[in-house]
Amino acid sequence: MTADTAASERGAGIEVQGLRHGYRSAAGQLRVLDGVDMAVAASGYAAVTGSSGAGKTTLLAILGGLERAQAGRVEVGGRDIAALTGDDLAAYRRTTVGFVFQHFGLLDTLTAAENVELAATLSGLTPRKRRARTAEVLDSLGLGPRARHRPAELSGGERQRVAIARALVNRPRLLLADEPTGNLDEEAAAMVVELLERLRFEHGCTLVVVTHSRPLAARAELHFRIDGGQVVLADRSLPVDRAGAAINPGARP
Repeated sequence: MTADTAASERGAGIEVQGLRHGYRSAAGQLRVLDGVDMAVAASGYAAVTGSSGAGKTTLLAILGGLERAQAGRVEVGGRDIAALTGDDLAAYRRTTVGFVFQHFGLLDTLTAAENVELAATLSGLTPRKRRARTAEVLDSLGLGPRARHRPAELSGGERQRVAIARALVNRPRLLLADEPTGNLDEEAAAMVVELLERLRFEHGCTLVVVTHSRPLAARAELHFRIDGGQVVLADRSLPVDRAGAAINPGARP
């Protein structure tokens, strides 16, 4: 089996058809997503852009099983996640999906290692396996020397890397990143983007990034834009490196 074949089996493909979702407000029902169709291949890399309030985070929450679609079909890795309930839905969130949030979401009273291990605890791993896997993922992200530090003792880029480590510790097939560079300076943001791309290549997971950054979106193999509740495939261009030069989207980051 080739590395490319293994990666395609590792990632979870996405198939969305006729997705509709909205919220009740004082003015009535607000339709955020209105007949969304989209597909991302297993181990693919997609960016989603759109104006504030367009529904980007809502789409990510539905793909991640945090919200249930009100209508339509949402399949991840060949499973209809809209049909999952109770323990099955919780298991999907723990073992299939990894989340990376803009605001890190780390617990201030825990060290970097404890924040990551907490996610592994929820997956039911034994204490020994939790510690080993936590150390492994922190080391892979260059955070081994910072494992005993609390979030307040880390830079913004380091905190985001801890959040990425937490998302990866259960070896997800789908990695969802919601504005992962929104709170970072330009240099730290570039490092985080390159890190996500490298991890996607090394782990074979499917990567979906929500962003306001057009340069970041241009790096992805697919660029979806949400407009008026619809998802459209934006003009496709080759991914670019930090200097803005085109690179081969099939090459290793």
